[in-house]
Amino acid sequence: MNIILMGCPGAGKGTQSAKLLQTFPLHHISTGDVLRAEMASGSALGKQIAEIVNQGNLVPDELMITMLENIVKSTDKGIIFDGFPRTVAQAEALDAMMKRLQREITHVIMIDLPQEEVVNRICSRKQCKQCKAIVRVDEKNPAEKCAACGGELYTRPDDTPEKAARRLEVYRNSTLPVKTYYQNSGKYVEVNGNQTPEKVFEDIQKILEK
Repeated sequence: MNIILMGCPGAGKGTQSAKLLQTFPLHHISTGDVLRAEMASGSALGKQIAEIVNQGNLVPDELMITMLENIVKSTDKGIIFDGFPRTVAQAEALDAMMKRLQREITHVIMIDLPQEEVVNRICSRKQCKQCKAIVRVDEKNPAEKCAACGGELYTRPDDTPEKAARRLEVYRNSTLPVKTYYQNSGKYVEVNGNQTPEKVFEDIQKILEK
């Protein structure tokens, strides 16, 4: 199976991806992680991407597809695409890439979440500087250290109310048309993201095991 995991910022795509990896023989691709790894590698492609990112520009779709294709070629496992595609053009390019590799997207799962809950989740989370884990912080859990490794927790620059609202606006304008694209494919399914992570995963697992 090859899965696209969709959902607005804060919907829990990373959490559910981790649970899927523990249950199914899948390879997780997060575009943010892919970009950072490529830049850190010092490759010619990485240097090209770093120059684009450092100028504050978006990485062109053709470069992103090139990186993803290299990763998909390197594994026989099914893929979880987390955070990609974000536009219809990217969705079309991804379909073309998978066809070239004689593979196909089998499931498109949208983790649906009300807007007010999205903002609440984004603004209440922190990340560990050491192991990069995401931690939910609130009055009941005013953590300053990561429970997993003891690393310092910090609020990411994008996880403020103002940035959260802007990210939602971008999401609605660019990503939601992707929903329509995949609805027409017959592979699109929604799950209620306003539940415990365990219940969300249970719903996703049922979809994948049909």
